[in-house]
Amino acid sequence: MSILSEILSDIRALFFPPRCPVCGERMERGEACVCTLCRATAPLTGFWTERDNPVARKFWGQLPVEQASAFLFYTRNSRWRLLIHAFKYRGMWRRAYEMGCWYGRCLSESGLYDGFDTVVPLPLHPLRLCRRGYNQAELIARGIAEQLGAELDTRSVRRRRNTDSQARTPKSERGRNVAGAFVVRRPERLAGRRVLLVDDVLTTGHTMSACAEAILRAVPDCRIGIAALASPPGELGIKG
Repeated sequence: MSILSEILSDIRALFFPPRCPVCGERMERGEACVCTLCRATAPLTGFWTERDNPVARKFWGQLPVEQASAFLFYTRNSRWRLLIHAFKYRGMWRRAYEMGCWYGRCLSESGLYDGFDTVVPLPLHPLRLCRRGYNQAELIARGIAEQLGAELDTRSVRRRRNTDSQARTPKSERGRNVAGAFVVRRPERLAGRRVLLVDDVLTTGHTMSACAEAILRAVPDCRIGIAALASPPGELGIKG
């Protein structure tokens, strides 16, 4: 950052002090994404340090997943839910990238994700991407890829069907809702690669499974990992 940029940033902060999106308190200079207190008390899962964890077990018998984890526990009454909604529905896209960087550093420090050379965000349908203006999963994935030193691939996988929102779809219908929704346009780019699929919230896992299955059909020698920013404890068999 140049001296002029720092001066402008300080002036902006003087009149419009940034607020922590979780607790609402004023953020100090140098704090990224959330304040220090919220960072210290975040509902982290710690799953990225374990090969055998509830997210990984969710896919056992369904997908040949090498590693899988979620970063945060996502609960209805948690203020962290407001943060995710802020970058998903209120245009606070920078927060998604910053959370991806935080998650990515944890993945890198664990050592279990060192072998992933490609990071693929779950794609949005072009119509939904046009309305929102960005894909929050791509921004999270960008932060993760930078921390892992991996390639970010946003072109090889496409969503060819504009499916209904999974959050508004009954759980019994979610698998059918996303079946056949993804297609691999550039299989040669993923051949022989270890691919880390990234999304913001993992609930039933149907969307992630549909995307992974599309990749494995097109690129059988590809190896898959999963990283979700958040997941509800109840969906993982954990009592809240």
